[in-house]
Amino acid sequence: MNTTELKKSVERYIAHLTTEEKALSTRTQYAHTIEQFIMWLDDHAEITKRTVIRYKEKLKTAYKPATVNIKLAALNSLFTFLERTDLKVKQLKIQREAYCAQEKELTYDDYRRLVAAAKNKGNEKLSLVIQTIGGTGIRVSELKFITVEAVENGEAYISSKGKNRKVLLPGKLCKLLKKYIRRQRLEAGSVFITRTGKPLDRSNIWRMMKALCEDAQVDPKKVFPHNLRHLFARKFYSIDHDIAKLADMLGHSSINTTRIYIMTTSREHRKQLDKMNLIFYWQSENGQQKNSRSGLR
Repeated sequence: MNTTELKKSVERYIAHLTTEEKALSTRTQYAHTIEQFIMWLDDHAEITKRTVIRYKEKLKTAYKPATVNIKLAALNSLFTFLERTDLKVKQLKIQREAYCAQEKELTYDDYRRLVAAAKNKGNEKLSLVIQTIGGTGIRVSELKFITVEAVENGEAYISSKGKNRKVLLPGKLCKLLKKYIRRQRLEAGSVFITRTGKPLDRSNIWRMMKALCEDAQVDPKKVFPHNLRHLFARKFYSIDHDIAKLADMLGHSSINTTRIYIMTTSREHRKQLDKMNLIFYWQSENGQQKNSRSGLR
């Protein structure tokens, strides 16, 4: 197979992904990855396993390992579709970190300040958007399923990534949303909409949240919609250590994904290590040594 033949196959492959009911975001991401690969290839060049391995090495110099694996997954999927499994390459082995970067973790205090800043600026909609995502753990793309009907029933039915799940809405949140619905004179459909009546999207919410950072005194690196979902996961897990239930609530197919959401920071990790009391601090007293914790001599 050469570059020209590959180009002719791409449109057919993307149509296949649509038939397989892959999410639009997945189709877009895969199409972009394949386009990047084709641009890297020489025109009319024959594509071999060695070619793909060289491209893999190029990706390793330009992207983080997790991103490299996403791109390799797209190419491997394409090769499987074309019945050229001989071209598939292995993904990078990544050891999962035990804790997350402290500077990127949105804390509960950060969350409170963001909500307060939105209210103080008179942006009730944004205040409720933040609390809806933070209080339910839904994805920002799932916000459109928070409808007038869902608020009335206290539960939302969400269809995302080829799966359907029911999400319970906290009682306090429902009360706030009902008042907002009445003030906005909404009768049906999504609660959070633009001036033209379309559901708010990721870019709308991202931009509005970033605008709160200065007033809320929160580091902008921490402020993006998906971090609200991580905060929900950590808070829920701290109360109910049932990771399987949490995975269901978040709509995860794998518990391994959920584990990423509940990682603590290095500071919290150190606190847990210290609580184990496996390191003894010895002091010299009258020529004798004793353990300052246990009093052993």
